[in-house]
Amino acid sequence: MPTMKRNKLYLLLLMILFLFSGCMRKDENIITSEDAKSTISNDSTVAEADYNESKEESTEEIRVQLSDFINPDGNTLFTRFITPKGYKRVEATEGSFADFIGNYPLEPDGTPVYYFDKREKGGDGHAAVFSMEVAEEDLQQCADSIMRIYAEYLYKSGRHDKISFHFVDGFLCDYNHWKQGYRVKFANDKPYWEQVADSDDSEETFKKYLRIVFSYSSTLSMENESKPVDISELKVGDIFIKGGSPGHVVMVADICENEAGEKAFLLAQGFIPAQSFHIIKNPAHSEDPWYYESEIRYPFITQSYTFDEGSLRRLNYLD
Repeated sequence: MPTMKRNKLYLLLLMILFLFSGCMRKDENIITSEDAKSTISNDSTVAEADYNESKEESTEEIRVQLSDFINPDGNTLFTRFITPKGYKRVEATEGSFADFIGNYPLEPDGTPVYYFDKREKGGDGHAAVFSMEVAEEDLQQCADSIMRIYAEYLYKSGRHDKISFHFVDGFLCDYNHWKQGYRVKFANDKPYWEQVADSDDSEETFKKYLRIVFSYSSTLSMENESKPVDISELKVGDIFIKGGSPGHVVMVADICENEAGEKAFLLAQGFIPAQSFHIIKNPAHSEDPWYYESEIRYPFITQSYTFDEGSLRRLNYLD
């Protein structure tokens, strides 16, 4: 082949090779499907990181709010417990039972619950402890603690004629008989009154009266001394109760409301064995001790017991 033809052919092959390699070269401004996948993946990772960071900040903010229900310097329910955001404590009439329990002294914040024999109860299911002594006997249990605080209210307000509790067998043990010197005696396991002492309405005599009530009354008799109530009509002093042996009872100790009229409340209890009367936490959100009307479903789960529908009742003690 002549030299000139070989040179022309060589040049033509070089031009074809150049053009072909140019077509194979990827333009930097074109995003392939693999590039798109990579970009989306990277964007998703950044977005997820931003979301997690935002979530952590939000959770931290919630933690601060949930831990803001206790004023450690407060020494009563009204001064120790802060109402939830958007709620306002229901005003208690001066001299009412709600006023009495709302101003009842509390032990210092962080005080544990103690059994009657001075042993410390384990766990952290309580939010506050009432400054209410527990005798060195296994008597002042769940129903007894509530009967006691009602009796104390009536005793200190001078309404002695209202202090009366039924034994489980139906016998009415009233304080008027007791302070007049009558004592409960038994014949064939049946209780009756017999006057054996002089009249005395001292606090010591009052506490001895409570001991006999604690011995022969229980959730069974308390349930019979109450009537059903709807949650929308909730008042301080109402109870959730299951009469039995064993049964249990907790008492509404404080109430607040929001603008829609929805209630939130604190619950107080004693328990078995006899122990300090205390405010219990809400197991649904342990950092927030308030129970909310909108949350109430049956069976109703509290810190230590589950109550069935119909367990919300109102005691007759103030009637």
